[in-house]
Amino acid sequence: MTHTASPVPAESDTISDMISDTTSVAPLSPFVLVPPLIAGVPLVVASPHSGHAYPQDFLTLSRLDRTLLRRSEDFRVDELLAGAPGVGAHLIHATFPRIYCDVNRDSDELDPTMFTESMPPERTTITPRVRAGLGVIPRISASGAPIYRTRLPLREATDRIARFWAPYHAALSALIAAQIAAHGVCVLVDCHSMPGTGLRAYDMPDFVLGDAWGSSCAAALTEAAEACLRSHGFRTNRNTPYAGGYVTRHYGRPATGCHALQVEIGRALYMDENGLTPNTGFGDIRTVMTALLRTLAGIATDLAHPSGIRTG
Repeated sequence: MTHTASPVPAESDTISDMISDTTSVAPLSPFVLVPPLIAGVPLVVASPHSGHAYPQDFLTLSRLDRTLLRRSEDFRVDELLAGAPGVGAHLIHATFPRIYCDVNRDSDELDPTMFTESMPPERTTITPRVRAGLGVIPRISASGAPIYRTRLPLREATDRIARFWAPYHAALSALIAAQIAAHGVCVLVDCHSMPGTGLRAYDMPDFVLGDAWGSSCAAALTEAAEACLRSHGFRTNRNTPYAGGYVTRHYGRPATGCHALQVEIGRALYMDENGLTPNTGFGDIRTVMTALLRTLAGIATDLAHPSGIRTG
């Protein structure tokens, strides 16, 4: 089942219909959508990689146990964003794990070496991510270990894309279209976490802000996010080493009204990466993320007014 989204005049009925439609196609709802508590803020906050409901058929196919699979998650990022509705944002987060189907990839980023059948050329987009084993259906885990015991039938990939990737993006597209229809603009904040283990030699910052080298959102958004995080004492980078994935680059088109900013949170700030448990900083980082989203909500509201911030 393929879903497409088109611009809509209002949020409530259309988004409710979209959720009803997409969640009915799979035993596992592809996403959770939490509505805003404050109206009129053109802000959408997303966590595409924090899902941790692992289908049993996937666990059977995998040579890795659940603990090893979970190391690829953006652990509890959806919970760090719990304050989003209170600042006026729609919050959407995937329920399925990225290692099963990655919505931060194009649906054609498929690795032909993974499947028992030959793939039609029009269904394959060989990118550096695919070559690295990290396409829309990943071949390897975050640690580099092969995921599967054997090659997969191609229908396994097309089924996951239809049941999980397509509904998530249909809902996200509808949310964005609704904000643009109502306010003329939408700010999308796509949130992730980044590992600290193994990257310390690169002097990794606490947060990385990705705006596709200035192309996916108004400069004021990146600047405001950077100033907010630095005011809390955190070190930030822009675009290095994460400039923004498929979601940021696909939706972030300021000329059409959508501004997208990717936020990467250092996992060591809020979790024990080995034990996969929250650490004592979890509550503080959740508070900081609420403050960051409140700041970006203000910029989004400014962008929605003719006298607001320029988008060029």
